[in-house]
Amino acid sequence: MNNLTLKIILYGLLAALFFSSTFIVNKYIANEGGHWFWSATLRYIYMLIILAFGFYIFKGQKYLKTLIAEFFNHCLFWSIAGSIGFGMFYAIICYVADSSPAWVVATTWQFTIISSLFILHFFGKKISKLTWTFVLIMFIGISLINFAYIKTDDITNQIFNICLILIASFAYPIGNQLVWEVQKGRKVLPKIRKDILKNTFSKVFLLSLGSLPFWVVLSLFFEVGVPSYNQFICMLLIAVFSGITATSLFLYARSKANTPSKIALVDATQSGEVLFTLFVEIIFLSAMIPTTIGFFGIFLVVMGLVSLTLL
Repeated sequence: MNNLTLKIILYGLLAALFFSSTFIVNKYIANEGGHWFWSATLRYIYMLIILAFGFYIFKGQKYLKTLIAEFFNHCLFWSIAGSIGFGMFYAIICYVADSSPAWVVATTWQFTIISSLFILHFFGKKISKLTWTFVLIMFIGISLINFAYIKTDDITNQIFNICLILIASFAYPIGNQLVWEVQKGRKVLPKIRKDILKNTFSKVFLLSLGSLPFWVVLSLFFEVGVPSYNQFICMLLIAVFSGITATSLFLYARSKANTPSKIALVDATQSGEVLFTLFVEIIFLSAMIPTTIGFFGIFLVVMGLVSLTLL
């Protein structure tokens, strides 16, 4: 394993640790009766405020104005990438938290590892057969975990939630890959200033800004009420830990990946979210302990990830 591979694995796993806070806190808010819409939107509103303040302090007002001007210069691109990669993905994750254990959501979410391969293939990237094989092993593990959890008296709702998470698993890598393609100068996509694309926080800010149209449209279809005090506080923590820290670490690791296999490896490190989420939820939220089949599924997911690191 070379230094680059080790580096992106460590950054990816660190991102997974911070990402896991999303599933735990969303479940906690759902148990408290908070509406999933506010769990989703408050995260990105906080992210925009925190990042804008950070840019203003550390890079100056001029840089912040440059970012906003860059967004409006390529408004369509950032709105599409942000609405799909941030908006659609996170709205679904928050919605299913109402009726599914956090560790089950986190585990099913690992289908994004497989989705990423299809997205990479769609963008013309070649993926080795071994990569497909190990990712398939991870998919089997994910399926076993869901099979162990499914209850026959609520099977329709559970299958519906699983399908929603599968949709989210495609949305997230689509948004990320669009940014990666722009960064590599793909001709059919707009030309965006390289100094902006090299700054991970700038990309997170622009994607968050691009997700706002999605949240506005979504609010027209639901009666969301007013967020509680706990929801305001919890979503601020999520914005810092998952929205800014984890996403920045993840996008940084992805930007350092110089081959399709390494991109797939970065995406695969997110399977670490399963173990982090399971451990915390069992201790603090009294979640049910996985069955033998569930533990075997988790083993397959981890084994698949370790195998990918050895390619």
